[in-house]
Amino acid sequence: MRRHALGAWLAGMALAAGAAAQPPNTSPAPHWVASWGAAQQIPEHHNELAPQYWRDATLRQIVHTSLGGERLRVRVSNAFGTEPLVVDGAGIALARAPGDAAIDPGSTRTLTFDGRASVTIPAGGEYYSDPVALTHKAGADLAISLYFKDAPARQTGHPGSRATSFVGGGNQVAAATLDEPTKVEHWYALADVEVQAPRGTRAVVAIGDSITDGNGATTDGNNRWPDLLAGRLRAAKTPMGVVNAGIGGGRMLRDGLGPNLVSRFERDVLGRAGVTHAVVMIGVNDLGGLHRNKPDDPAARARMLEDLRLAHRQLVERAHAQGVCVIGGTITPYAGSDYYKPAPVNEADRRQLNDWIRSAGVFDGVADFDAALRDPARPELIRKEYDKGDGLHPSPAGMRALAEAVPLAALRKCAYAPGSAR
Repeated sequence: MRRHALGAWLAGMALAAGAAAQPPNTSPAPHWVASWGAAQQIPEHHNELAPQYWRDATLRQIVHTSLGGERLRVRVSNAFGTEPLVVDGAGIALARAPGDAAIDPGSTRTLTFDGRASVTIPAGGEYYSDPVALTHKAGADLAISLYFKDAPARQTGHPGSRATSFVGGGNQVAAATLDEPTKVEHWYALADVEVQAPRGTRAVVAIGDSITDGNGATTDGNNRWPDLLAGRLRAAKTPMGVVNAGIGGGRMLRDGLGPNLVSRFERDVLGRAGVTHAVVMIGVNDLGGLHRNKPDDPAARARMLEDLRLAHRQLVERAHAQGVCVIGGTITPYAGSDYYKPAPVNEADRRQLNDWIRSAGVFDGVADFDAALRDPARPELIRKEYDKGDGLHPSPAGMRALAEAVPLAALRKCAYAPGSAR
């Protein structure tokens, strides 16, 4: 009896000690996850916001989220500024509808920075706002309002928004709507919106050129292929943030309308909160630009393919070191493009690169965008119903085909931990 009693007492003490060692709440702590984002660049002259629209003016910009939540924060960007950017006031609210400057007045929240209503962001820098409580559903449209007293020395933004932004005079950050605002189809100084989500919630960044950016989608329609991928993930009950980091005219190896993809990979992919996956589709402007600007020298074309393969390998290596898996996207047909007018040898280069993306074993998965869009009878062309009409960019139906081509199974797993190597 004594032995049994002693054993029971020791067992009870061990259980009590084990219980004491457990935290009172064992549920995973929430973390920040990117829900919306845009790649930053220097707007070309015709895409800049004229100085009078910055001076004593409110810029209200509508963004389409991929995750819901109760707390969020906004990252404001001065990545390409040459002088400090002063934001004199900021707020966020639920937008009434895409393409509309009206907001739900009851949802208005002031954005602060370390408790202050204004903030000065150094040249080249990006700052997070303080977190705010704002319950919203996945797929909600948020209106972010920024008030400026003066224009920046050099603007940072994203010209290819395919979303209407609004400018009104004075400080109208909390206004329910803007009176006769000026409309612009660009974003400025906004890097991303993050939500607090359960620890298992992750994000994927789609990075590439104008096809990813949304050329061929409808303004305020939120029907770019990454938007539609977010819808697929919600329907599959796989909560995952989706960030669009496409840049129109973007190239892998050289700067175009924005910085080359190799140079912006850290900021646009690895620097996003909660990112575990990237979908990379890039190369049509590299291949097409070589043909358009230089003679079709076989040695130059061969070197281009070598450089593109090396760049992809480098991206994957950098991603794996941060625990991010990479899905390689094949390059879609462009033989019908009047801009590039590719020859048969250029089409052969595209197919060779696509075969390598599919079979080299470099990527953690493949999104066969080429197979999704090509005409079965003439695979060098986009299928008519998927063609915007320029032989290069997809129509809204083509955008849906691209979204369907992303393998969801590859987004549900990632075999790499930060610091690991392949």
